[in-house]
Amino acid sequence: MKKKQKRRLTPFLSPAKAWAYSLGTSMGWGAVVVTCNTYLTQAGPLGSTLGLFVGAAVMLVIARNYHYLMNRFPETGGAYAFTCNALGYDQGFAAAWFSIITYLAMLWANATSLPFFARFFFGDAFEFGHMYTIFGYDVYFGEALLSISAIVVVAFLCSRRKKVTSWVMLAMAALFAGGIALCFVISMFRHREMVTPQFIPDVNRLTQVTKVAAISPWAFIGFESFSHASEEFQFEHKKSFKVLSVSVISAALLYIAVILLSVSCYPPRYDSWLAYIRDLPNLNGLEAIPAFFAAQYHLGNFGVTLLLCGLFSLIVTSLIGNTFVLCRIFYALAQDHVISQKFGEVNDRGTAENAIILVACVSAVVPFLGRTAIGWIVDVTTLGSTLIYAFVSLSALKVALTRDDKLEVWTGGIGLLLAVGFQLYLLGLNAFTSIGSIDKAAFFLFVVWSIIGMLVFRNVLRRDKKKRFGRSLSVWVVLLSYLLLISLVWMRQSVMERTEEAIVNIQQHYARLGKGADLAHYNEVELQAIRYMNSLSVIVVVLLFVTAIVFLMMSYATMRHHADKNQQQLDIIQEMANTDPLTGVRSKHAYAEREKTVNAAIEAHHMSDFSVVVCDVNGLKFVNDTYGHKAGDEYIKSAGEMLKGIFRHSVIYRTGGDEFVVYLTGRDYRNRDKLMQELHDQSVAHIGEGTVVVSGGVSDFVPDQDRDVRAVFERADALMYEEKQNLKRLGAKTRD
Repeated sequence: MKKKQKRRLTPFLSPAKAWAYSLGTSMGWGAVVVTCNTYLTQAGPLGSTLGLFVGAAVMLVIARNYHYLMNRFPETGGAYAFTCNALGYDQGFAAAWFSIITYLAMLWANATSLPFFARFFFGDAFEFGHMYTIFGYDVYFGEALLSISAIVVVAFLCSRRKKVTSWVMLAMAALFAGGIALCFVISMFRHREMVTPQFIPDVNRLTQVTKVAAISPWAFIGFESFSHASEEFQFEHKKSFKVLSVSVISAALLYIAVILLSVSCYPPRYDSWLAYIRDLPNLNGLEAIPAFFAAQYHLGNFGVTLLLCGLFSLIVTSLIGNTFVLCRIFYALAQDHVISQKFGEVNDRGTAENAIILVACVSAVVPFLGRTAIGWIVDVTTLGSTLIYAFVSLSALKVALTRDDKLEVWTGGIGLLLAVGFQLYLLGLNAFTSIGSIDKAAFFLFVVWSIIGMLVFRNVLRRDKKKRFGRSLSVWVVLLSYLLLISLVWMRQSVMERTEEAIVNIQQHYARLGKGADLAHYNEVELQAIRYMNSLSVIVVVLLFVTAIVFLMMSYATMRHHADKNQQQLDIIQEMANTDPLTGVRSKHAYAEREKTVNAAIEAHHMSDFSVVVCDVNGLKFVNDTYGHKAGDEYIKSAGEMLKGIFRHSVIYRTGGDEFVVYLTGRDYRNRDKLMQELHDQSVAHIGEGTVVVSGGVSDFVPDQDRDVRAVFERADALMYEEKQNLKRLGAKTRD
């Protein structure tokens, strides 16, 4: 029966489609609705623009590293595949684990933005079937159903209509890019006055630019999406850097266009764009989204419709792009037997349908968590994306050092330093100030996700039949240290938040009761609350850290078990290689290793006294010809036993069919003349008995004369031939 050929992912990405996936994945709902709030409140229009240019420059360095690795390792899986090839499977698993939460968070954020989208533009049409309120957010069955429907539709398109989906991506990427660009250009023509203030007042301008640049990994995450489908290119991999560069520059310009569009006008009741932006939480409708308010102001309903189509396109492309990435990661993990191989199967349309279904199933429960929780998860992507970029840059650096590719040594090193610098800056900003850009809940979720990853990794170790994982404990020790740092940041943020809340409560209490109020009791209550939060935070951090250590030690125990088992197998193999199976003495391979060791000692002038005995079995050919090879084997075994009985304290080697070599050291070296006489006497006696006869010759190592073992061996070999002729004259059989 003909074996069924395994299906593979079919190529479908042109440079234009790769650009669409890159841009569409990196920009989503937040590009219009959230980005202007985040950037403008941090740095103002000019600070945001400069920060985004810096961020784009950083991403171009990272893009070069992706380009380099795509050309070296054109495999499905992106950062996971690159890291596995360059650093090892342990690091690859870590890269995959943080990639999964990063892309899932972006997928979930855009899936749950659809109800938000509907609330702004279609009122309460989907606000039916109120189920509960979670973290201050009302969850409706209708809105959850809308998000789930979008996830299912996207999963169907990606699994059954891959080429159609790629054309949808290209069309929608062009639509939102063109729509944003058109609105921006028209607004600039109609609003030619200088926007003021250009920075946030009373805040250091360099700090503002730095803060925007530091969150650039969040702004651009997904620009590398098509690297996960390196096997599916319809173009040469050497063109990938151009595609990545155009995508990064396009994204940066579109972000800047939205930011400048958002400050090009504001409602007349505000005296500046800053007052308007700061009041957004209290606004509804189009006024709550500055870009839409500006589009209506400059272009009327046409502008709103244009941005509305663009926003919808951003959501769709992000849903498709992140699903596209996640299914490739799961496919690659399945190919390496990290998860079930079912998710590595390819359907008749050339797509990993089961992997896509997995993405949809994992995402289907998320709409029931509410937007608040999703916001925390999205904050995790800032940490996750910088970790991914660090893994990719380190991989590029290692490969470049091996291949002596000087440009990539620089880009890999710079990318690694920038990724680490972003991490330290973000952690420091949140650890020592109250203006961090990441919610404290995100730190807690990141630690929990990491601990779950350690537990999953242990399961991977137990199922790893090819023994590819569990070879690098260092990556998990570094991760553990990193988790401790993040846990401490979360603890400090929690205590700072509770302290600030206590100060506000005391001030309000004082304002209500007046100057004559006794605040001692109330202050003590608030202090007790701070102490309680501090104690609770310490307990949680200790529990999380201990849990992480337990999982790490469990993984280490499994790794040691595998290592010991592998070592035992290696020892057995080594012993088999070093032992002659017929006689039980050491083999020719073992003799060669011993010769190397002794030669090195001779060269270093560290060699002590030794002698070499060269032996040859007389009459083996006669026995083979007369009685057969089985009898010849027994004859050789008898020779081995004879030598072991004489040279009891030395190592004996069988170096050929009927040839043996003995290294004499210690007691046997001191008694070498006596032992050689015993060998001669036994052989003479065996001639009369018709049993095994062995000829031998011995030679001593002469320091400052013999440069290697071979010189000693040749003298002993010559003496062995003299002995052989001696025994022949006494009646011993020879090859003649």
